[in-house]
Amino acid sequence: MSEILVEQHGPAVFVTLNRPEVRNALSRAVNLKLTELAEELGQRDDVRAIVLTGAGDKAFCAGADLKERKGVPAEEAASYINAIAGAINSWGELRKPTICMMNGSAYGGGLEIALACDFRICADDVEMGLTEVRLGIMPGAGGTQRLPRLIGEARAKELILLGRRVSAKRALEIGLVHQIAPRVSLRATVDAMLADLAGCAPLSVTSAKSAIERGYGRALEDGLTIERECYEVTLFSEDRDEGLAAFAEGRPPKYQGR
Repeated sequence: MSEILVEQHGPAVFVTLNRPEVRNALSRAVNLKLTELAEELGQRDDVRAIVLTGAGDKAFCAGADLKERKGVPAEEAASYINAIAGAINSWGELRKPTICMMNGSAYGGGLEIALACDFRICADDVEMGLTEVRLGIMPGAGGTQRLPRLIGEARAKELILLGRRVSAKRALEIGLVHQIAPRVSLRATVDAMLADLAGCAPLSVTSAKSAIERGYGRALEDGLTIERECYEVTLFSEDRDEGLAAFAEGRPPKYQGR
């Protein structure tokens, strides 16, 4: 059976880490496939949003496959870690909106790939953390950079330097996740967000996402320049004409992503 399942539902693609027997850990094969999928799905015109989740109900992703990593020779350790970081970064660089549907716990690299997604929606009974310092290492696939940008430096230090795990409720309170839901309605909550995205012009969404990510942390003047560049991509698009026409005619727009 494939270690990653890919299913398309309308304009959304669901990517499922399918290794529940090892808590959906990130193996070499999984990292390679995740990188390939990010590149492929990012280029497909029929895909407007991507959902990443895990098989089973115990874990979204436990992070690196520690059993596999234990057998990696010292001279190959750097390339092994680079593969994990590369896979996670490929998801962070996707131009299309991404949702992490956290059906179970997420630790280490598992939380790092969730942080690389645009939205995080999790079951209300899960926990998560960047606990690497308790294993004699530290987050090395973006955790020390993405988490502070998301929840602030002080909170990030608390979680990372102390190796703390947090509940879904606490994760929501500090802004680590966007929504929590009872496990039975987790998929429905994600579907509701997908429905919201489906009502937006794809080109507008990707342009706005680019403006936010490219401008964040820059001087305001630079950020405004970036915003204008991204805005002009939408200004003369067919979707803009369709959006205005649909508004004037009182009907739902039919966006084509161009």
